[in-house]
Amino acid sequence: MISLRLTAERHHDRRLKREVWRTFDPADRTDRLADRFRALEALDESRLPPRADVPRRVGDEGEIVTYVREGTVAYGDSTGHAGVIQAGEFQRMITAQGARHSEANASRVDWAHVFQLRMRCSTPELEPGREQKRFSAAERRGGLCVVASPDGRAGSLRLGQDTCIYSALLEPGQHVVHELAPTHAAWLHVVHGEVTLDDFVLVTGDGAGVITERAVSLTARADSEILLFDVAKRNVRGP
Repeated sequence: MISLRLTAERHHDRRLKREVWRTFDPADRTDRLADRFRALEALDESRLPPRADVPRRVGDEGEIVTYVREGTVAYGDSTGHAGVIQAGEFQRMITAQGARHSEANASRVDWAHVFQLRMRCSTPELEPGREQKRFSAAERRGGLCVVASPDGRAGSLRLGQDTCIYSALLEPGQHVVHELAPTHAAWLHVVHGEVTLDDFVLVTGDGAGVITERAVSLTARADSEILLFDVAKRNVRGP
């Protein structure tokens, strides 16, 4: 079973030139994908003008992974932690209940292109904190590079739940197969480009949930960038 969320179906919010596209919107009970992938509460893509804030959501607590595709993002929180996330870097953050945190485009002149994934914390014992790493284009070119995992494998960020996040930069004709354990499903997001997934053609901004298949098998039709989320099925609701 494959569930599509085409880019035109994403919730699009534009304010003061800042643009946000939301793949999942748990607050919208008419959304057919709301809460389908329970662990993945939000997947937001933001294009931020100089100095603009990354938009917040109500109840924005949990485990958050931020990927800066272009530009530089400055962050800070009420515990005194502050820093920047550069293009090509991924950051994993666990927020404390009641703590305030913010991210914003650090540049006075350039735009920033940012992706944020918010996941529910699987256990209340997870300690608040941040971890940040850069994954070069060379590491991600031609195949799936694990950028986050429960065990921190291959130098990836360490997640507090049974989810793995992969990033890939593909050239036209390159084929990628990711096998899924019987207890796992996947969500594919096309950051840029065009790929085929089974009989479907997905372009920039499109996403697809792969729930009952044994593997995710895709081929790039153009220079493409993808994100792939491998999620335990106990966190996925069927049709």
